[in-house]
Formats: sequence, C-alpha cells, structure tokens
Amino acid sequence: MPFANDLIDSNRERLEEKGIARLQSRFLFDPAQVMALLRARIVGQDAVLEQVESLLKVVKADIGERERPLSVNLFMGPTGVGKTEIVRLLAQAIHGRPDAFCRIDMHTLAQEHYAAALTGAPPGYVGSKEGATLFDAEAIQGSYSRPGIVLFDELEKASKDVLRSLLGVLEHGQLTLAAGTRTLDFRNSLIFMTSNIGAREVTDYRARFEHGWRCWLGLSPQDEARIIEGELHRHFEPEFLNRIDRILGFQRIEDEWLQVLLEIELGKLNQRLGRQGRVLLLDESAQDFLCREHDVRFGARSMVRRLRLELEPALADCLLADPSIIRLLARVEDGQLRIEADIP
Repeated sequence: MPFANDLIDSNRERLEEKGIARLQSRFLFDPAQVMALLRARIVGQDAVLEQVESLLKVVKADIGERERPLSVNLFMGPTGVGKTEIVRLLAQAIHGRPDAFCRIDMHTLAQEHYAAALTGAPPGYVGSKEGATLFDAEAIQGSYSRPGIVLFDELEKASKDVLRSLLGVLEHGQLTLAAGTRTLDFRNSLIFMTSNIGAREVTDYRARFEHGWRCWLGLSPQDEARIIEGELHRHFEPEFLNRIDRILGFQRIEDEWLQVLLEIELGKLNQRLGRQGRVLLLDESAQDFLCREHDVRFGARSMVRRLRLELEPALADCLLADPSIIRLLARVEDGQLRIEADIP
C-alpha cells in the first residue's frame, strides 16, 4: 500500500519536526516497574498479571475513551488469592501508599435503601443538602499525572439497586448525587471489583473428582470456567456485565506455591524487623513446619495466619527475653518452633 506508507512517513516527519516523535504520556508511572512489584508479591496468577500489564500499558499510552473510566475490571476467585492485594500494590506503585484508593465494602450495602449511601440522600431527606456519600472524591479523581483507583470489594453482596446505581459510573464515568448538587468524576479512574461468586460451587465440583469413580478413572475437573460463568450470569444483570472491560479469574493457591508465599511473608516481617536493625532466618525444619497442612480454601491468608499465630509469638518471646539479639534463627525442636540467636 504505497499511499498508506507515504502518509505514515509524512506524519512521522511532521511529528519529528514538532519534537514529539516519542510518546509523551501524561501519566508518570512506569508499567514495567509496577509489574515488577506485582510479580514479586502475587503468586500463581500469571494470566491475570498479563492482563493487568495490558491495561496499564493502554492507560500509559493514554489512548482510551475520554468519556468513561480508564479501565473497569472484575476479579473473580476464592478468598486469599490476591484479588484485593493487587489493588493495594497498584496504589503503592502509582501513589506511594497502599491505602491510596477509594474502597467500598459492598457487603455493607446489602439492602436496597443503602443505595443512598453511594448516591446521597434525595431532595427532602436528611443529608440531601450536604451531598454525603461513601465515595472519596480525591482518591477517585487522582491527578493529571496519576490515575485514581476505586475498589468495589465483595461485589456480589450488594443489593440489585446498589449495582444499578453504578451503571452510569461504568458507562460514562460520572455519578450525579441524588440531590443533584454534586457530580463525582470517574473518568480518570481505574475501577476494580472483586467477587468470590461461584467459588463454593467450584470447590464442590472439584471435590467430586477427589473421591469415588471419577477419581478411580483418573478424571480431572474440566468445567470450572463454565460453572463460574453460569453463576456470574445468574447473579448479575446483562447490562451490568456488559459494562465491564475485563473479567479475570484467579486460580487457587496450591501447595507448590507455599515456599514462595513463605518467602514473601518472611520478607515483609524482615522489613519490620529491619527498623530495629534485626533479621530473622528460617532453617529447613522451620520452613517445612510453617508450610505444613496447607488448606487451599483459604489461600495465602492461611500462611499469613500461621506466621501471626506461631512464628511471631515465638519471635516476641525471644526478643523480650534477650533484646540484644540482632540475628535470629527459627528452627523446630521436639515439634516446637523455637527462635534463638543465630551464631555464624
């Protein structure tokens, strides 16, 4: 296509003359640096992280529609797999604080009349003049160089009326409060929603293959995606689902990821200990002890809980008994986790 090639060359020359041959994004964040943080902290979700990287690149290139949110995403999966953690890490990477986003816990909006908590009280009702709402306008709007971040957590627990009140947000990026005195702007926002709908059905489905004739025949689950999709369409109306850009399914945290999870959580603990100039090491027996009997139903939270209930109390006992210890070593003796000074 000679004409098209000539047109491209001509446009490139004009851009180079104006000094804008290279893309100048208004957004300051670097997708590669953001993804490096996410990949260091989120395990077993490679497919999801690839999609998150794609949406960040689109936002960075600033080529999206101007009259809707920058991106609308639904994270599906069981508890403890990293759905909310991804949003926290994005806030950390983009804004420098893991809490720099507007979070709405949808389980608090289970009744129909709670829609007013989002849209404000209508004219004539108490609070209508103040335009009160659960939304944090500053966190929603972000700034010219950094997108706002909004999280609707546990989406399936909100009432149908609450979900309908969000249709304008997802479609046009704006929400006019019921009193009509104020409009919230989501057009510079990354919107994330989480749900574990279908997770129980998938767990029951998997259980059928762990015992009985399916197990004897060596069959494996094949219809998990179909089960989740069916539950999704049973619970949410088509016009709501049709306004979501990406519906991303998270996988269970299987035993193969336990060692990586332990390293991540130990790194967090050592960051806290580092403020005191201390460091904690685990020998092989302690690692095996903390990774034992993993319950996949609770995902990464089971590992976090084990460290809080078993490792941290033993660590506290050691430090209170001898505050002078700088290097600490955790090991198992007689079935008990013990922490002592690490002597090279």
